[in-house]
Parts: sequence; structure tokens; C-alpha cells
Amino acid sequence: MMIDFEIPAELVELGARVRAFVETEVVPYERDPRVTAHGPSDELRDELIAKARAAGLLSIQQRPGGMTHLEQAVVFEAAGWSTLGPVAMNCAAPDEGNMFLLSKVANPEQAAEFLQPIIDGARRSVFAMTEPDGAGSDPSQLRTTAVRDGDKFVINGRKWLITGAINADTWIIMADVVDEGATLFLCHGNAPGIVIERVMNTMDRNYVEGHCVVRFEDLVLPESAVLGAVGEAFRYAQLRLAPARLTHCMRWLGAAARAQSIAVEHAKTRMSFGKPIGEHQGVGFMLADNEIALQQCRLMIWWACWTLDKGGKGRHESSMVKSMVSEELFKVADRCVQVLGGMGISDETPVAAIFTDLRAFRLYDGPTEVHKYAIARQLLRAK
Repeated sequence: MMIDFEIPAELVELGARVRAFVETEVVPYERDPRVTAHGPSDELRDELIAKARAAGLLSIQQRPGGMTHLEQAVVFEAAGWSTLGPVAMNCAAPDEGNMFLLSKVANPEQAAEFLQPIIDGARRSVFAMTEPDGAGSDPSQLRTTAVRDGDKFVINGRKWLITGAINADTWIIMADVVDEGATLFLCHGNAPGIVIERVMNTMDRNYVEGHCVVRFEDLVLPESAVLGAVGEAFRYAQLRLAPARLTHCMRWLGAAARAQSIAVEHAKTRMSFGKPIGEHQGVGFMLADNEIALQQCRLMIWWACWTLDKGGKGRHESSMVKSMVSEELFKVADRCVQVLGGMGISDETPVAAIFTDLRAFRLYDGPTEVHKYAIARQLLRAK
């Protein structure tokens, strides 16, 4: 079997174009006061979206004909050079994953009403599954219910860590239909019965309008609000989650590479004990470890993308990648903070923010321990 790591020239060119856009148009916004403790504001997002639209890079993953997973790997890594890059290009979570899911499951009427405005950058979306005392890494603990009432459903329950809930228009809600199973529902954010209790204070600040606690109080939805089929939510969630784990990895690989670049430049110029600190083994080895880890992560992502592009489900592969990449990129950022010294724990560079965001990434789309549990089960089941 022949292994070819060459990336097509046109894809290399597209990645370079995205990287240039992020460096010139997006990076200057990183110190904008509209990047709040709860993430970029909607106002800032709209301004960035307009720049990506003008550059022909908006929702690039939804272009006619779509993109392969490998193409996304190159482009999303370039976009992730700034944590605002995916926001500008409309390929950030949760919108990117929701667009993927809706493009696979929504019927034509639902796609026109709920999907197209997200693709256009006119609206944001949420995926409401996680609960404070129920569904999370184990979605089978779902406690939000949807009770049939004639030709309608009445939804009640409480969710939290619902990313971007404030001002989001397209809502995908997971609820348990009694005696029929977990089901996905579509509705607009202004539907009576959706109550946003509060915005949570979290260590990350890269998602638009942060994460919220949400309550559903007798939210009444018609039969037409069902996304796909009743009782199929877990299957659809898996359809979304395997690629979404990888796109998270792609974007954060770009951010970690940015942190490494800043650390390397600092190590070239910062003098200590008569020479640049990069020439001291302690620092040089940390930078070398980072470079090794970044390439390991990149190749693992490409391998999983190759599996998906061949038609594989990629659940086992994406769990392996998510586990390894989230842990290794956090170590990369940690070493970058160490190389930068006092400056590394300040906001003089984006490295401290990348570090805290990467710590949160270790929990996104399932913590490492859950993925390792799934990997082990797969190994024990194999003949």
C-alpha cells in the first residue's frame, strides 16, 4: 500500500489564502473590546462575517459540491490561526456542525427555513443537548421530555452549556419522546417556551455570546418540527459528532501552531545568560517537542479525514484523534506559556487565551476519558 502525504496545489493555495485573510483582516480584531469574557459579541461577528463574505471565504465548507474532510483539515487549520478566524468564516462550532447535520437530515422545507440563513451568515444556531443533571457525555441520561398532544409536542426540560443561545435563531433540541425515544426538534429562538436563564462564566471565550443555561417551559412544536424521524436522535447525533470532533481538532491545531510561532520568535530574541533562550536546551527541547506534537496531530487528523472520505463512519478514528489531539495541543500551549515566561500569563500575546481555550477543548464533544472508554470497548469487541 502506498502512502502519499502530498496536498494538491490548489488546496495548498486555498489554505494560504485563508491564512493571509486571517492574518491581515481578522487578527487586528483580537484586542477589540467586543471580544468579551463570554466570547465575541454578535456585533463583532457581523463585522467579521462581512469581511469573509467580501473575500469570498464565507461558509466555505458549504460551497457548491462541498469539501472533502481533508480539504476542511487544511482550510480550518488555516482559519484557526486566530480564534476569531472560524467566527469570521462561519466555520466555527456550533454552526459548522449544525450546518453539516441539517444538510444531511433536514427536508427541503426545513433546509430553506433553518439551514440556508446559517449558511448565509445571517443567523446563528444552537444544538441543545447537554443537561446539568442528565444528558452529557452519556446522552442516554436525557431528561428533557417531549410529550405528544394531538398533532403537537410539548417540550419541558433544562439544558446548560448551550453555546451561543443568546440571539440564536435556529435551535436543534434533543428531547425524549415518551415511549418512542430521543428525538431532534427544530424551532426558532423566539418560540414561546424557550427561557434563557443566564450566561455561564466559563474559562473559554471563543464562542459567540458564550454558553447559557436554558429552560423549556411547555414549548409547543408541530409534527413538522421533528428533524428526521422520531426516536433517531442518537443516530443523528453520531452522524454530527464524528466530523465535528475532527473540525474542532483542525481549528485548534491552527491556534496551537500560532502559539508555537509566537514562542519560537520570542526564543530567538529574548536573551538570558549570554545567549537567546532558544539556544538553551531546556527551552529548545520544549520547542522541539511542540513541533513534533503539532505534526503528529496534523497527520492523525489527516488519517481520520482520509477514513471518512473513503466512506468510513470514522467513530473509532475520530475518538482516537480527539483524545490525542486535545491532550497534545494543550501540552503545546502549556510549553509556549513556559517559554514566554511572565509574558505568557498576560494578554500581551494571545498565547494565554489559547492556553485556557485549549484546556476547555479537552472536554468539548466528549472528554478524553469517554473517548478512551469507547476505544477500549471497540478493541475488546474486535475478533
